[in-house]
Amino acid sequence: MGSVKREFRAKFQNSILGIFWVFVNPLAMILVYTLVFSQIMKARLPNTTDPFSYSIYLCIGILSWGLFSEISTRSLNLFLDNANLLKKIFFPRVCLPIIMVINAWINFTIIFGIFILFLLLTQSFPGMIFLAVFPILIIISFFALGLGLGLGMLNVFYRDIGQSYSVFLQFWFWLTPIVYTVEILPARLQTLLQLNPIVPLIAGLKNIVLLHALPSWETLIYPITVTCLLCWWSISLSNRHQHDLIDEL
Repeated sequence: MGSVKREFRAKFQNSILGIFWVFVNPLAMILVYTLVFSQIMKARLPNTTDPFSYSIYLCIGILSWGLFSEISTRSLNLFLDNANLLKKIFFPRVCLPIIMVINAWINFTIIFGIFILFLLLTQSFPGMIFLAVFPILIIISFFALGLGLGLGMLNVFYRDIGQSYSVFLQFWFWLTPIVYTVEILPARLQTLLQLNPIVPLIAGLKNIVLLHALPSWETLIYPITVTCLLCWWSISLSNRHQHDLIDEL
């Protein structure tokens, strides 16, 4: 826990606003997208008259994507950023991803708490069924971790991966129905989007928060399977190239 505290404090060291910066990026993104899509483009969710439905739809999508993006991006650079620690013989390497994920969840919990408050104030909180969001968020976290650590291992040897992932992530965001609904897309594109393992996860979250209903759990089989494969892949790469990793660093 001491390492978690040090990393969290170091992030805001010499910063006047301190922890306030945790809120800035997701809030700015939500405000911009809400203004553009809800006010300027007059975007509305189908079959609903709730004035807050689109904002809720947008918030849960952006917040869950932010958790995925932070864990996967930080995992990608984990080995390079902690090269000095990894070279120490007695340093337990498993601590690095644990510390990173805990800090990512601390950041997420702060902004997610504000979202819950928003649901309560607008009388949109779904009740006890809301607890179902946490298994899905855990799946998203492991998916991001498995992907990020695997790419992070390759990034040590091929630095272009780190540069290209940030570009790929931008395309991935727009290939995920976060600011738009799947229903507005042509049928063929809707089918292609189902290959994106993030889609059923975010759809499950939106189902809970907006419809106050449990997701169709069988739709989560695919992303869970991909998550398990990515975690196995990252562990396999780490075990196979751990000595080469230290030499390259």
